[in-house]
Amino acid sequence: MVSTRTPGFSRPRGRFTGRARTPAQTVSAERPSRPGRPPRGFSARPFPRQRGESTFPPTSDRWNPARLASLRSVQLLGCLIAAGWAAAFPLVSDLPNQRLWGLVAAPAYLLAGLFCLTLPRSYAPRTAAAVALAGAVFAPLGLLALTGRHQSEVMVVERSAHLLLTTGDAYLPHPVIVTDYNPYLPAMALFGLPRQLLGNSTAFARVVGDARIWFALTFVVCLLAVWRLLRPSGGAPRVPLLPLAVLTASPLIALALAVGGVDLPLIGVCCLAMALAERNRTVGAGLVLALACSLKWTAWPALPVAVLLLWRLYGRRPAARTALIGVGVSAAVILPSVLTQPDQLRDQVVRFPLGMTAIRTPAGSPLPGKVLAGFGPTGHSISLALMTVALVGVAIWLLARPPVSAIAAADLLAAGLAIAFALAPAGRFGYLALPVVLVIWPRLAARRWSSRRPVRPRPLPDPPEPVLPRR
Repeated sequence: MVSTRTPGFSRPRGRFTGRARTPAQTVSAERPSRPGRPPRGFSARPFPRQRGESTFPPTSDRWNPARLASLRSVQLLGCLIAAGWAAAFPLVSDLPNQRLWGLVAAPAYLLAGLFCLTLPRSYAPRTAAAVALAGAVFAPLGLLALTGRHQSEVMVVERSAHLLLTTGDAYLPHPVIVTDYNPYLPAMALFGLPRQLLGNSTAFARVVGDARIWFALTFVVCLLAVWRLLRPSGGAPRVPLLPLAVLTASPLIALALAVGGVDLPLIGVCCLAMALAERNRTVGAGLVLALACSLKWTAWPALPVAVLLLWRLYGRRPAARTALIGVGVSAAVILPSVLTQPDQLRDQVVRFPLGMTAIRTPAGSPLPGKVLAGFGPTGHSISLALMTVALVGVAIWLLARPPVSAIAAADLLAAGLAIAFALAPAGRFGYLALPVVLVIWPRLAARRWSSRRPVRPRPLPDPPEPVLPRR
């Protein structure tokens, strides 16, 4: 058969591909024209192009977050923003604890920025983080704990622990004032037990028995566990001292930790649940999700997100096992209060945070939902309707594209919670700490910024053994 193909040119890959013909690779015995270049007809690639591989040149590393964080100018800018944030509280806040925090934290942030600018690069970030942590967290928290000053939610948690030990119920039967309402689920009372066991007769008991200490410890332990679960092998330090110090010393976490901190354990357990789900720790993920769902009802979306992550990665059985453990244990914790105090549980845990009781929640910030609720019953209904529609949209997105990694699951949960907090009739800016940490910390732990699960490269086949000549 006579070939009609032009010698030296390869056949097109498709009939209607429109691709230009490329010269066929021919073996040439001539020397390379430049030193270091392969001969003509040979590619410099060690192996053929794989399916899905990008052929574009690599992008610039200019906007790499890790590189940006190492710049002195970025570190100084972050310290100045934190100092301005803290300095605004003595001027605009009407809460004395928040004003005290701002007076102590603002000079610490300025001093940390000065250290970032003047000290050598080898230990400037660690020194600045230690100064910010001491001035924004340890000093105001210790001062407020020694004097017994805290926000109302700390008192509510400690009182619920006292009621649970004395009466068996965590809720007051007939709330009269705002502080009589307990908007938390029964498991939150566990953080108030140290106060009931130690009392407040000595300085040691006042500090160690403070619920804020146990909020902070739970938060830190959960983030350390997430780091250990998600860190790549040999790619990240075992103990993330600097990232954890910077995150804890940031105004969004430091203020909540010093004056209240009731949302910090919820942040930690939600991050830990996503990490356990990615690592196929079904029992651990179920127990952690049960704890989260027994603290506040705002953590309930974490359960379907983690279950879908397990189903996508490992199949139906691990997902069903985690769902059964999470639902069963949390139901066992909440069911006694449902049976003994159904009206109090509904009014104080659900209706009070949504602004549907006679006594309104003091939580208030100029968020869209709060602004709409200020226009009366119509605005309140519009706020609830918008929040419901937005959450239904997030649920459809979750079902259409289930997460494939802990980062993707945390992003979906953060999106839903941020929408709920922004459109709820009552909310604070401090509530946004939960979605912020959900977005940031899993990425820091996994050392990657994409939400896609990394694909392990296939091992290359072993080269064939040389054939020895016969003698």
